[in-house]
Amino acid sequence: MNILKVTEEPSRYRHLEKMTIEEITAHINREDQLVALAVEKALPYLNALINAVVRKLQHGGRMFYLGAGSGGRLSVLDVIEMPTTYGVPKGLLNSVLAGGTDHLVEAREEMEDDTEEGWKQLQLQQISKNDIVIGISASGTTPFVLEGLKQCRQHGIATGCIVSNPGSPIAAQADFPVEVITGPEFVTGSTRMKCGTAQKMIFDIISTTTMIQLGRVEDNRMVNVALINNKIIDRAVKMLMIKADIRDYEAAKELLMAHGSVRKALDHLSART
Repeated sequence: MNILKVTEEPSRYRHLEKMTIEEITAHINREDQLVALAVEKALPYLNALINAVVRKLQHGGRMFYLGAGSGGRLSVLDVIEMPTTYGVPKGLLNSVLAGGTDHLVEAREEMEDDTEEGWKQLQLQQISKNDIVIGISASGTTPFVLEGLKQCRQHGIATGCIVSNPGSPIAAQADFPVEVITGPEFVTGSTRMKCGTAQKMIFDIISTTTMIQLGRVEDNRMVNVALINNKIIDRAVKMLMIKADIRDYEAAKELLMAHGSVRKALDHLSART
């Protein structure tokens, strides 16, 4: 299939090696400003995808990112923060990376051409119709992702995707395709730049919106945050003091540590009244 690969079009800028530092940073910043506008145009499709994710998770399912390269690695970083930030169980949101998450820092780019490994990795996770799989590919053609989504659809598993080229094979295999067209990169074909920025923004939108919809945020506070270090404990103590009208810092801290989260401490106080 011949598709329009906007991501591979020549940079709008020539002779980068002759530019000053000031010129390079100004041009990169100018291009980066286009990313949020591209994401904005894709919001209706992104909203449909998030709605599907929320429904699956509310009914006991899981979400999986299936990716390679920069986008796949960024999805891993988003997923690993969910249990600590929002107190959800590990395994609710997942990332299947070409080459494996154990090799996250090795950039095993050659693994994205493996047409069987994506589905194999999903099978190891006991993927089912209860779950949803989101393919991540700037080009929209990555074999690891494409074949994995094809297998998902054949097995009745809901699919979505995040791609940066229009009319791609991967989008054709997605029930909820999201096409974010960021245009040619500053360095021709370097999709870790604008495409990567768009992917990071979208991961933030998906995970944050989903966690809010699942009740993991109250008002604008992370009331289920895991108490993993002193900074977060201090933030949680102050949060509890405000929400429960407690004036004594040490008393609030003792209550927090006894129950493990702001939400549980507040539930305990409510049960007493």
